[in-house]
Amino acid sequence: MEQAFLIAFYLVTLLYSIILHEVSHGVVALWLGDKTAKIAGRLSLEPLRHIDPIGSIILPLVMILTTGFAFGWAKPVPYNPYNLRWQKWGGVAVAFAGPVTNFTLAFIAALSASFINISLAQKQIIVSQVMSVEWGALTHTVVGSPWMIAYAIFSMIIFWNVLLGTFNLLPFPPLDGSKLIFTLFNIPPQVQMFLERWGFFLILLLLMIPVFQMPFSMLLMNIWQIFYNISF
Repeated sequence: MEQAFLIAFYLVTLLYSIILHEVSHGVVALWLGDKTAKIAGRLSLEPLRHIDPIGSIILPLVMILTTGFAFGWAKPVPYNPYNLRWQKWGGVAVAFAGPVTNFTLAFIAALSASFINISLAQKQIIVSQVMSVEWGALTHTVVGSPWMIAYAIFSMIIFWNVLLGTFNLLPFPPLDGSKLIFTLFNIPPQVQMFLERWGFFLILLLLMIPVFQMPFSMLLMNIWQIFYNISF
């Protein structure tokens, strides 16, 4: 039962980290004058408004059952860049709102976790088990201790939000980091549309190649370490 609870919270943490990421895009767009997301009802934390059947349910469940790890996505929050008051940099502000939200959530979780009164060794064990998705070992470690369970939950929030924030800052379409590239360089709209449509498959391919995978993994590990050090 305890293991099922931890896995469920792991998936819920992933889902809401993605939802908050997407909602933040719409909120910043609204601040800059575009009401598209508001009219579409997407400035809501209600999961049903954001769930993509494949990316939010099927893929995470299949992955958690087969690998112990999960990943996913929600439906992108729509916005109209032509409605933004800040035409040149408005799209960048909207895009970067997602990663900034993720890193803010990770920081809040890390700061909150730092006040949990368990030993440094116990915290390090929990972080290691969360990152390596060792569900049996994690359950054995935290069972019977509300403080350890709380720390494990905060560790999951840090894990997912750092991963989502870092991944989305990669400068490849359709990820948020690509909006800065499109703003800085004069890329034809047709090329942008093509890259936005097919770029995700290129990203997955690149991340399977060691020469691209290793730098990203090292960057991700370093950022995780910064936030987990705060939680200690």
